[in-house]
Amino acid sequence: MASGKPNPARKPEGTEDLYGASMRAWVRMREVAGRVFGAWGYDPVETPAMEQLDVFVHGLGQATDVVRKEMFRAITSTNLATVIAEGGEGTLKASRRLALRPEGTAGFVRAAIEHTFVPQGASCVKSWYAGPMFRGERVQKGRLRQFHQIGAECLGSDDPALDAELIIMLMDFYRALGLPEGALRLRLNSMGDSACRPAYRELVRGFLLEHKGELCEECVARADTNPLRAFDCKNEGCQRVMSAAPASADHLCGDCAEHYAKVKARLDEAGIAYEEDPTLVRGLDYYTRTVFEVEALTGMGSQAAIGGGGRYDGLVELEGGKPTPGLGFAVGFERILIALEALGVELGGEEPPCVYVASAGHEPELENAVFRACLALRREGVRTERDYQNRSLKSQFKQADKAHAALCVVVGSDELAAGEATLRDMATHEQTPVALDALAREVARRFAALTAPGERGE
Repeated sequence: MASGKPNPARKPEGTEDLYGASMRAWVRMREVAGRVFGAWGYDPVETPAMEQLDVFVHGLGQATDVVRKEMFRAITSTNLATVIAEGGEGTLKASRRLALRPEGTAGFVRAAIEHTFVPQGASCVKSWYAGPMFRGERVQKGRLRQFHQIGAECLGSDDPALDAELIIMLMDFYRALGLPEGALRLRLNSMGDSACRPAYRELVRGFLLEHKGELCEECVARADTNPLRAFDCKNEGCQRVMSAAPASADHLCGDCAEHYAKVKARLDEAGIAYEEDPTLVRGLDYYTRTVFEVEALTGMGSQAAIGGGGRYDGLVELEGGKPTPGLGFAVGFERILIALEALGVELGGEEPPCVYVASAGHEPELENAVFRACLALRREGVRTERDYQNRSLKSQFKQADKAHAALCVVVGSDELAAGEATLRDMATHEQTPVALDALAREVARRFAALTAPGERGE
């Protein structure tokens, strides 16, 4: 006979719970992003996790895999009734056709248009963001349906120095996380612009049709929808064929060739190593001119990319704004963690240290003293823990060790009568008396000294 007890709830396939070390790693990565990107003049921004569907269709392209196969549509219960009754999502007004964001650039550009981030004649706007993205992917290592990205965007100039600076900033970010440049491969290409890309697109289309007997069905179909996407096919046979396809860098107009040369010259000047890759096109329609991708050399298997981006000089106009050049990148949090783990780098680290306040008894006056001590320490900004289960003093010391306490404040009847508490160094076991009226300041000072970088060989 069934007990009626429900089965335990489970997270959706392709999602992960962030807690403990993984949550500390995500917080740490955002902190590093804020510090590194801030030095280059990038300020934080946040946009909604869902947008009108057309924001992504216009920006990413109707023929891209993200739009055709992977987008999560968002339909409310009210909308669902309309869709069922009237026969399709197309019956809804544009404002009610929503999608969870599969990437961050299109939403940022929508916000830039809506709030006029770049007024006429204004300086460039530089922004960065961090948050969850959503794609209906086939779940595998390094590919989730809800994943996390950190991205940076710059609007307002087509200066090739910005392209180089953005790439240098990205490599600085990886280095700050613990990924040395020697553990990474930076791939670089130029896809041209509206002046030269259409002719190149037709060249690739003709190449696909000439070799359609050697290509997968999807790449043959791409000849009519998006020929350049065939470069991104993961089928080994298609990759062999496409290695002989016309290279974009050989078919750039004069302006694009000059722009690409200047980007490479700036990277050379900064000492940034890169590999030119004529097959690199990125997966979204909005890219023009400079495109780049960073791969981890170990630990990633076939999913080696941990970030990338490029220039998108026509995207603002596609989204309904005035012509405004732009560029940006995004990096994958989960993939970077895999790359770091392969190098033995623990980004999340251990649980942060604390001060533990212990009571040598359970008398009301001791409980009051512990409460007051914890309150004062927490208001000094010190991470503070205590016992809530009436444990013995010995058990409290064990709990303090588990909580990674650097110091333990012990309050007993004799100490309380003398207006003192005992301060115990949990590493050396050295104990010293501290006056209660100076306890918070003294403990905060000692705690800061003990937990500063470099102390005790850290």
